[in-house]
Amino acid sequence: MNTEFEFSDRDFQHVRQIINRIAGISLADGKRELVYSRLSRRLRYLGLSRFEDYCQLLETDESNAELGEFVNALTTNLTSFFRESHHFDFLAKELLPALIRERNAGDRRIRIWSAGCSTGEEPYSIAMVLRETLPTAGWDVKILATDLDSNVLTTAERGVYEESRAKDISEMRLRRWFQKGRGEQSGLVRVVPMLRELITFRRLNLMEDWPMRGPFDIVFCRNVVIYFDKPTQRVLFERFADQLIDQGYLFVGHSESLFKVTDRFVPLGKTIYQRSS
Repeated sequence: MNTEFEFSDRDFQHVRQIINRIAGISLADGKRELVYSRLSRRLRYLGLSRFEDYCQLLETDESNAELGEFVNALTTNLTSFFRESHHFDFLAKELLPALIRERNAGDRRIRIWSAGCSTGEEPYSIAMVLRETLPTAGWDVKILATDLDSNVLTTAERGVYEESRAKDISEMRLRRWFQKGRGEQSGLVRVVPMLRELITFRRLNLMEDWPMRGPFDIVFCRNVVIYFDKPTQRVLFERFADQLIDQGYLFVGHSESLFKVTDRFVPLGKTIYQRSS
């Protein structure tokens, strides 16, 4: 590979060690070119010529400023509204109606966590289902949306997207839950305040301490643990179980499984799990 910057096997291994240590991400051998492509921009910006110097900078970065840029560069943020739609069908048709029946005469509190929320499409999709399903008054409902990448959280908090990002949303939902941009904002849509007020966005490294108290009724952590090795997944699922109410629900990605990783959950099918008693 003809490269602008010196990038040895040792440098690649060093990068893998750093991202695993600080974010729990396990980079496969085949990710070398991806790592070079994404991090070379940082070397160029910083005026460095060798990855060895960049790794040394990361190891001595007391302010954590470049570590943040490093993590942002190596994390993948592929997402869309109502991705894996069967999860939202289950939420709307089974899970939320059951919670309404169970809590209608008592504690009308629902807490949901979108872990690895990326640019916000997942928590906003959850918020749409909540607003469409729950009675309009008397319910205390909040969504916590977290991600490791500070850049994508900025986009998520704004709630502004190119129209093409919302192309798969029904016309009814588009009219109800989005404001269409005009003039200089033409070609953009913005999530309405009624949805944004349900969600709190926060930066969170899943490998570090979790400051929130919980407990949560539902956790979405989809297409996140595929980047972690099995021991890290085991720890993470144990922590999720501890954050969930008894018989709370965990949604994971279509290529993810808890099989032989934890016995704290019962599979319900379609990558939906329920915390066991």
